[in-house]
Amino acid sequence: MTEIKKDIAWRIYIVYLAVCLFGIAIVGKALTIQLIEGPDLRKKVQSRTLRDKSIKAVRGNIYSSDGSLLATSIPIYEVRFDPNADAISDVLFAEKVDTLAWSLSELFKDRSPASYRKELISAREKGARYHLIRRKVKYTDLKQMKNFPLFRRGKYKGGFITIQQNKRARPFQILAARTIGYEREDISPVGLEGAYSAALSGIDGKRLMQKISGGVWMPVGDADEIEPEDGKDIYTTIDVNLQDVAENALMKQLEKHEADHGTVVLMEVATGSIKAIANLKRTSSGSYYEGYNYAIGESTEPGSTFKLPALIAALEDGYVDMGDIIDCGNGSKQYYDRTMFDSNYDKGGWGKITVQRILEVSSNIGMAEIITKNYSENPQKFIDHLAKMNLRDQLDIEIEGEGKPYIKNTSEDTWSGISLAWMAHGYELQMTPLQILTFYNAVANGGKMVKPKFVEKITKGRKVVEYVETIVLNPRICSKETIDKVQLALAGVVSNGTATNLKNADYKIAGKTGTAQIAKGGSYGSNKDSYKKKREVSHQASFAGYFPADNPQYSCIVVINAPSRNVYYGNLVAGPIFKEVADKVYANSLEMHEELDQQKFFANSAIPYSKHGYKDNVEQVFNELGIPVTSTAGDVDWVVTSTQAKGVKLAPRIVRDNLVPNVVGMGLRDAIYLLENQGLRVKVNGAGMVKSQSLKSGEKIQKGQQIQIELS
Repeated sequence: MTEIKKDIAWRIYIVYLAVCLFGIAIVGKALTIQLIEGPDLRKKVQSRTLRDKSIKAVRGNIYSSDGSLLATSIPIYEVRFDPNADAISDVLFAEKVDTLAWSLSELFKDRSPASYRKELISAREKGARYHLIRRKVKYTDLKQMKNFPLFRRGKYKGGFITIQQNKRARPFQILAARTIGYEREDISPVGLEGAYSAALSGIDGKRLMQKISGGVWMPVGDADEIEPEDGKDIYTTIDVNLQDVAENALMKQLEKHEADHGTVVLMEVATGSIKAIANLKRTSSGSYYEGYNYAIGESTEPGSTFKLPALIAALEDGYVDMGDIIDCGNGSKQYYDRTMFDSNYDKGGWGKITVQRILEVSSNIGMAEIITKNYSENPQKFIDHLAKMNLRDQLDIEIEGEGKPYIKNTSEDTWSGISLAWMAHGYELQMTPLQILTFYNAVANGGKMVKPKFVEKITKGRKVVEYVETIVLNPRICSKETIDKVQLALAGVVSNGTATNLKNADYKIAGKTGTAQIAKGGSYGSNKDSYKKKREVSHQASFAGYFPADNPQYSCIVVINAPSRNVYYGNLVAGPIFKEVADKVYANSLEMHEELDQQKFFANSAIPYSKHGYKDNVEQVFNELGIPVTSTAGDVDWVVTSTQAKGVKLAPRIVRDNLVPNVVGMGLRDAIYLLENQGLRVKVNGAGMVKSQSLKSGEKIQKGQQIQIELS
């Protein structure tokens, strides 16, 4: 019996010892986890359930030069509900759930109140703390939701949770869409949105978020939240009124000629500021949209607009002068194995004409003769002179995607005996429309080449952070003597050359037409048969120039690619767009209008003089007097009158809300009516019609601002 007891006791001891050892092991493991492994394990758990999430900063706005909004961030909200918030008791929830469900149904009109009620009750029963009510809620709807039952108590007392997101929008939609651009993940930045992304983006904030059931991240309090810093705003050089005119003028011509695509750019001569830039591409259905920035990105053979730099090189190198006579022959000439043609080939060519006339009538053979005869011994000298005028350099504008200019060297494999002759009139080289315009702008600017500018300033709130200065790329592309000569010839293109259809009585235009065949399989229509079959090949029509010719303020280029209705010359396809944009600028630019010399006018005209004014009144007066009236004013209220030899011409005077109107040349009654309707206080000196005004037309009006008008 004693032995049995001993055995039992021994077994009990063994079990006790095992239990003790097991307990010690458990305690040891617990201590190991708590003291050694604990911090790392806690970090792992927290990293999976708690995380700092970024709060996106509100992206800055993009404005036009007059303060119109071109791009902005519209707030879109995600609304969630914590039906189990500590402050929501069972009694409170039961009391308010019906009216909350009814309110949601009334606002969104997508489901019945009963459906919303069932959803809300189910969320509370399941213990939901971050229940989704709706995504993409507009701000106006959010304001209403803040007054709903329960929601009006706020986040902690009513479980109302909002998360702001921002959607980028362009109020003017198609206008300058590719130049304004966009920035998206995994896509190369486009336009000004991409170029100025650092300034526009701001600085993101941080918010502690907790991962809950369903993989949803929920905000955890506000204590550690870092508020985002909103982005800066940028003010572009674009004038929305001129942009609208450019876009519409381009659209009309593209549709008229069923062209593939086209671009128009308007630049301020002195500053390089881009006032309008339109790019349109034809779809398979025949409509047009802004799908690519052709002005900046498309490098093509410019054709005859390149005759200007070629001629400047020859003038500067002393090979020719504007009065020299060049034999252009009978309209065709053989250069090695290729034949070159002039546009009047069927009429026997130009024969012997001056260098100036060669530019005015755009003789291919004339330019080829000038360049080949003078540079054939040293063709690299011609290439080097083009490089000296920055024609081989990119403009290095801030917008991504600028096409590279291509002007070959004589050492390249593609150089041949005909290269000089074809380069002389814009082939075997490539440039973008903006690069060509920058060169023409330099000629208009007296020889100073400035970099195209798209942004005027960057602001933070009302404070200007940075003014964008004009950058000079080349202080003088050539001598003043050469500039004077080619300016005269470019004015001659319009007054007596290939672009006489652009001539008008109000102001002078100077520029150069261009008609280039688009290369197909290396063929440019270099033989007689292809010349006669021009209808079967594709063309590029262009016009580059500036205005007013005697005091250049603006330069402009228009390029239309692949017009398909058998009309492809630059003056007929691109020219009308140039003129429509120029007319708009002239009608609204006070500084371009000469002061009226009434005494001289009355002495030389038998037509009664009319002040500018209200269109219906002006037309009524002249109709009663039996004086012929021609009008390009269209559907506008206010007009500018221009007395012609046998009648009166009416042009539009556009009046825009919140912008100072141009009242020069108007009678006092009309002037005061216009100015006071814009909210200006008018002070008058003198008698007669308005001679000058103290505020420049087109400026943004400040509330209660005073303007002084001088009458004479």
